[in-house]
Amino acid sequence: MSTHTPQTPQTPVPLHEPRLTSLSHGGGCGCKIAPTVLQEILKNSQGLGPLFPIPKELLVGIETSDDAAVYELNAQQAVIATTDFFMPIVDDPYHFGRIAATNALSDVYAMGGKPIFALAIVAMPVAQLSAQTIGLILKGGQDVCHEAGIVIAGGHTIDCVEPIYGLVAIGVVDPKQIKKNSMAQAGDSLILSKPLGVGIFSAALKKGALSEQAYDLMLKTTTQLNTPGCDLAQMPGVHAMTDVTGFGLLGHALEMAKGSGLSVELNWPALPILPGTETLALSGNITGASGRNWASYGQEVELSDLLPSWAKDLLTDPQTSGGLLVSCARESQEEVLATLARHGFSNACTIGRVVKSTPTGKKLTVNAQ
Repeated sequence: MSTHTPQTPQTPVPLHEPRLTSLSHGGGCGCKIAPTVLQEILKNSQGLGPLFPIPKELLVGIETSDDAAVYELNAQQAVIATTDFFMPIVDDPYHFGRIAATNALSDVYAMGGKPIFALAIVAMPVAQLSAQTIGLILKGGQDVCHEAGIVIAGGHTIDCVEPIYGLVAIGVVDPKQIKKNSMAQAGDSLILSKPLGVGIFSAALKKGALSEQAYDLMLKTTTQLNTPGCDLAQMPGVHAMTDVTGFGLLGHALEMAKGSGLSVELNWPALPILPGTETLALSGNITGASGRNWASYGQEVELSDLLPSWAKDLLTDPQTSGGLLVSCARESQEEVLATLARHGFSNACTIGRVVKSTPTGKKLTVNAQ
């Protein structure tokens, strides 16, 4: 198996520079703080003084861990605001910029909105990386934003010990078409637009164990913009959406279940998975974030005893720039799948359903068949 140490062919990175991934303690959405730790931080921050009254125009805040904040301007328009940034998941600077920008814009699409512009967040170890390398990171982000039809209108840069790049993404949406993660309904079908396994692939890349073909697959999925979100938001049968990122499929499905006051059942055989993921997982290519994720929410999950040994590793795998998780009425699932296919999401499929809360108290069950 040939391994892949990618560089942008047109402008190779200076040979004396260190690998981007060697400069960071984590990469991609695997850098996210574990869910329980984040909840504790937020709880403590809110207890430090009187809370500012929440304006009625703030349609979406932090209440259900949704993908972005939404502020109503008038009856037809609301502003979506979000930010996302992380350390390198790949060594190629141009590819790193593309992945980070795609991931940041995803939260706007997950709310059902259309991006209108972005601001860059740039923190770089300027003593270790050349201006050429940092410029390639920014060029990758600019090219993705161009693909999305928007500009990067500004931003902020600092000198930092680890390379960090991302965006503040601003979008617009009709307030009547917002798709919160807390609006799922019992009986809904759950559809996932992208295959799982990005975190496992990134762990293998860091160990030099990822083939060139597998790297290309990872790059293809992590730079595919979640543009169907805009069209899906206009469908009455689509009730809720979120994107699957650092907390893994289980974590983001749990947020949807708890926010909606319901439970979720996932069907293991139906999950779309990047080819080669099983072999890589069984070879030990697992991120540290996967274990932290399970420690945070595993007590709320019931896994079938018939699942393969690596199932938990995949279900908790942090998905950098992952797919949309769509909760829709059963009669709308074919229309949803057709819309995703029209946007180039050929791996999209129905992976489970939303149900009333179970007597066991588990908010999420994964069945083996």
